[in-house]
Amino acid sequence: MPKDIWISEKWMKNPDIYHSGRRTGLRMRYDKEIDPEVKAAFQELVDWIRARFYFPVRVPVYVRASERVAASDGDLCVSVSSLPYSYLDEPHIKIATGDYDDLVSKRGILQAKIALLWPLFIELTHYYQWINDEKLTSIGEKRQASRYAQDLMEEYLDDLGLIDQL
Repeated sequence: MPKDIWISEKWMKNPDIYHSGRRTGLRMRYDKEIDPEVKAAFQELVDWIRARFYFPVRVPVYVRASERVAASDGDLCVSVSSLPYSYLDEPHIKIATGDYDDLVSKRGILQAKIALLWPLFIELTHYYQWINDEKLTSIGEKRQASRYAQDLMEEYLDDLGLIDQL
């Protein structure tokens, strides 16, 4: 599994990141209305991610109870990341989870959870593209994020012993 962008230390060459004494880590924030099963699934995944990867610039993730979150251009999306121009500012990610019950009824519990967790891998790949100053086209960024999401989700489910249930 090519994890090079997630483990790259290219960001260490940027003095705004490496020598700033700034806050680091992956932080989760949940709406009060989040389904407890959804919150537990995110916490389990985030524990797995934190054990394997470093976040040199703090990235808060806001898990919303709504069916969509608004992008900066007003579009409604399943997830969105805000990656600032300056490395002195913190990025953030928003993920919508309000359609969980509908997903469960259509796909089952495991597939519904995967559908809600998947965007976290996508948006965190965009975070690592940003932090490592990757130079990709918009399509290249999306393709890379999808490939990483697929590989990381498979690795995560395999670690949980759930890969055979897909």
